[in-house]
Amino acid sequence: MQVEVVTPERVIYSGESTMVVTRTLSGEVAFLPHHAPFLGALVENHTRIYLEDERVEDIAVLGGFVEVSNNRVTILAEQAELGDEIDLEHVRRALEEAEHRALNSDDPEILAEVRRHQARVAAAGG
Repeated sequence: MQVEVVTPERVIYSGESTMVVTRTLSGEVAFLPHHAPFLGALVENHTRIYLEDERVEDIAVLGGFVEVSNNRVTILAEQAELGDEIDLEHVRRALEEAEHRALNSDDPEILAEVRRHQARVAAAGG
């Protein structure tokens, strides 16, 4: 099936895939070729695109929407990064700082920041 991950700035990924796994507001979902039509809102997550040669393209998706139709998965992301473009050590430090701020806070912005950093760490292999 054809897969595209796009942000307002650029196309992050475009190619063929055997499966896509991402997380919506309803939970994690996997799409296989010829999946039924689907539309969902995405949360911060580590999206995995499985390629025919058994490699996996890891992408941090930070919100947006996923649409599936006509053997095509389109992820319209608010922000997204390829896992191999993420500076893992930098993001780990940022995650630690955000988690420390979140300890005594219920501020939704701080909690969202933690989720964004967690998605980026996961996509980078951490």
